[in-house]
Amino acid sequence: MKQTNHTLTLKPGKLTLAELRAAWTAHGRIALAAEAYPIIEASAQAVQAIVAKGDAAYGINTGFGLLAKTRIPDDKLEQLQRNLILSHSVGTGELMPDHVVRLLMLMKIGSLARGYSGIRAVVIDTLIALYNAGIMPAIPVKGSVGASGDLAPLSHMTLAILGVGEVRVKGELMQAADALKSAGIAPVVLAAKEGLALINGTQASAALALHGLFMAERLLEAGMVTGSLSLDAAKGSDSPFDARVHEVRGQPGQIAAAAIYRQLVTGSAIRASHLEGDERVQDPYCLRCQPQVMGACMDLIANATRTLLIEANAVTDNPLLFRDGDEVSIVSGGNFHAEPVAFAADTLALAIAEIGSIAERRIALLIDATLSGLPPFLVREPGVNSGFMIAHVTAAALASENKSLAHPASVDTIPTSANQEDHVSMATFAARRLDDMAHNTAAIIGIELLAAAQGIDFHRPLKTSPHLEHVHSQLRQKVPFFDADRYFAPDIEAAKQMVLKGELSATCRSLFTPLHP
Repeated sequence: MKQTNHTLTLKPGKLTLAELRAAWTAHGRIALAAEAYPIIEASAQAVQAIVAKGDAAYGINTGFGLLAKTRIPDDKLEQLQRNLILSHSVGTGELMPDHVVRLLMLMKIGSLARGYSGIRAVVIDTLIALYNAGIMPAIPVKGSVGASGDLAPLSHMTLAILGVGEVRVKGELMQAADALKSAGIAPVVLAAKEGLALINGTQASAALALHGLFMAERLLEAGMVTGSLSLDAAKGSDSPFDARVHEVRGQPGQIAAAAIYRQLVTGSAIRASHLEGDERVQDPYCLRCQPQVMGACMDLIANATRTLLIEANAVTDNPLLFRDGDEVSIVSGGNFHAEPVAFAADTLALAIAEIGSIAERRIALLIDATLSGLPPFLVREPGVNSGFMIAHVTAAALASENKSLAHPASVDTIPTSANQEDHVSMATFAARRLDDMAHNTAAIIGIELLAAAQGIDFHRPLKTSPHLEHVHSQLRQKVPFFDADRYFAPDIEAAKQMVLKGELSATCRSLFTPLHP
């Protein structure tokens, strides 16, 4: 787990995208802004007042779902909340990685601290203590339909503060009770409504979607870099990046993407070598239409960013408490329905799939001597050597897999809870599948990086642009020129990791500022 000494002072409702990215990237400490505590306390006191008054209020002194008409005696309210958590901890599958759990916990803390959930400060402070101690609840990634809240994942999160089940500390699984004892953290006994407040909400699906968003940003940057490298390797034209072309269409992502491409290829001696006497009139779409495709992906990512940032700061549990002077209203609604997250995740899936799809087409172009002008399959002595032939097959397989994974999850629904919860978002799966898609696309872009760098080497002593020469140099420090057939999988993995870690754009960050609102 990456560590940072920085402490984030969390202001409920005001989390920024930069703060979320920082939590995703590394584990640091968090503290809740002091002004949040009076609001939290007033909300908790309102719940106690409702209990004392004795009127039935959903989730406070009633059962849940279709059992909402069942009145629970006051002396069983703590048992009700504990039973809720135990019975709802039904997740399955592999555990969410720590960087996703950090996002989940950060958003849950921020949402509860806004003071509409009726939860005591001690519960929120215990979550903060776990976060700061690096005690990550063991949360299975499957089991939520993204409505009525991410009930199962958030129940597994809540188990940790009860001292039940397992947690992960420095990557190792251990019993929650032991981890809390070692860190000097007292387990929580939940009061009225607190269990429900903890497990209602969209924080699991939103955390998975934010992970997909941050991966998509890296893929977009890397794909633009490798696309520019492929352009030079194939001796393509940069004329389609002319600002005038994109201004008359007016699509903002396209305009921004074209500007990035122009800067990436500026100063290329390879481009200068074929400005005159080149018989080709137009390049294939995978080279020529890069601003149009990647710009559209940029716009989708930007739209998803807006939705997910709103959701990261939202109050999404149920019921909610609203105060007007001394008057308190408890209102049942449906903010736990994760349809906005599902739509955002589905559009991210489209962008991730298209980034990989157009990159696969460029690999196909580079290995085809009739289109690229390079040696067949990018290797000397083709025939004796197969070169990049089957590396392209891998890219094609991954691009095809992404086509199936990109099918929108949000158009599906399946009724649950005896038809009380009769329309659900499937947001958690919509977001969860983004990781698989991102890894597929990262491998495709990694293969393109290898292929394009190989093409650049065949043009030596001519050089590409300064930006792209640096990327080429970075790759060659890890992967040598492919002079003859060799064990190829490690090369692909090394290039893929460069993509996943954001190394292709690390030294030209200023070019990509339009991607990071």
